[in-house]
Amino acid sequence: MSLLQVTMPPDYPGESPPIYMLSAPWLKGLKRQELCGYLEDIYLENAGESIVYMWVERIREFMVEQSQLSEQEAEEQQVTTDLASVKLEQDTEDLTPCPDIFSGEIISDRKSHFQPHLAGVKSQAEVRQVLRKLYENKKIANATHNMYAYRFTPEGSTNVNQNCEDDGEIHAGGRLLHLLQILDAKDVLVVVTRWYGGIHLGPDRFKHINNSARQILDSCGYISTHSDKNKKNKKVK
Repeated sequence: MSLLQVTMPPDYPGESPPIYMLSAPWLKGLKRQELCGYLEDIYLENAGESIVYMWVERIREFMVEQSQLSEQEAEEQQVTTDLASVKLEQDTEDLTPCPDIFSGEIISDRKSHFQPHLAGVKSQAEVRQVLRKLYENKKIANATHNMYAYRFTPEGSTNVNQNCEDDGEIHAGGRLLHLLQILDAKDVLVVVTRWYGGIHLGPDRFKHINNSARQILDSCGYISTHSDKNKKNKKVK
C-alpha cells in the first residue's frame, strides 16, 4: 500500500514546489531516491506550473513498473541498481563531493538507541551522496530506522526544496521536516538513526528523535551561533 500526502504552500505554484510525503513501506533505499529524483525533475522542468497530477501519474507509472517484476526479479534488479549506482558514483555521476557529515551524541532508552547525523547540502545530488556515505557504515545501514529530512535552496534559485523519509517509523520524517521548518533551518540534511531494542517506547520515541535532531542542529549552529561549534559532534570519515 502506498500513500501520497501533498501540502500546498501559500506561494505554490509560482515560487515554491508542493511539499510531499510518500508512505510506501516497500520502497526504500536507492529505489526511493530514484523515484524522488523523477519527481524533482518534473518540478524543475515545469517550474511555476501545477505539477501534482503529473506527480501522481509518474508515481502510478513507477508502481506499475515495479509490480511487473517478480520478487526474485525485484531482488536482482535492486542488487543491479545498487551496483550500478556505486559504479556510476565512482566513474561519472558523483563527481559531486560528499559534504562533511557530523554525528551527534547517542540517546538511549530501554535498549533503544538514537543517534543524529547532519550535513550541509545545496542539491539533491549532495543529499544522495550523504545518504550513500552513511549507508556505507554497516552499523547505520543495519539500523532499524534511518529517518531523515532536508531543506535547501538550490544555487540560483529562491525556492526551498524539502522532503522527508520515515524509513518505517511512521510520521517520524514529517516531524523532522516540521522541526526544520519551525527553526527555518535551510541547506541542511538531518538523519536520525534508531536501533530498536525490543521494547516499545510509545510516544517517547518521537521525543528522542526530536531531541536528537535538535541537539545536532544546535551544536552545528543551525539554532544559534556557538563559538565552540561542532565540539560535541564527530565527523564521519
